[in-house]
Amino acid sequence: MNQKKLAVAVIELFDWLSAAWWIPALLVRLFVGYFFMETGWGKIHDLDAFAMRFAQWGIPYPAFNAVLSAYTEFLGGALTIFGVGMRFVSIPMIINMIVAILTVKLKHVSGLNDFVELDEPLYALAFVWLFFSGAGWLSIDAVLRRSVDTAISRDRPAMRSGAHFVQAR
Repeated sequence: MNQKKLAVAVIELFDWLSAAWWIPALLVRLFVGYFFMETGWGKIHDLDAFAMRFAQWGIPYPAFNAVLSAYTEFLGGALTIFGVGMRFVSIPMIINMIVAILTVKLKHVSGLNDFVELDEPLYALAFVWLFFSGAGWLSIDAVLRRSVDTAISRDRPAMRSGAHFVQAR
């Protein structure tokens, strides 16, 4: 009997944790969003030095790519903080990290141990997770989704009877 109560308590705890999935999404968004907004801001305000580093790394069109990378980080970070277009924003952020890994970081990697100690794969994975999970209910995306859902259900009540909707987390 005590084992059954314990099992039920554990299941209820896991259900509660599953319902609170938005908390880690929020924390990851705030952390990586602030990080990229802050680093992007710094790069924007020293674009000449950033472009020079791009040239030293052998990145083509260093001035253009430095501006693109800096603004991607700054704007992507700001949008990530507020959870605006999270799935769309994740794509250029992932690409930015892949480019950094392939053009700069991988040159100094001699094995798996070196690779897993890089920061860029972790940031890319954070955005991969946000791409699939979405921004969470405490975000602009969630507000927009609720507004769209309300408008659709108000304007087309007959749709609900014949279609199955996937619930947003």
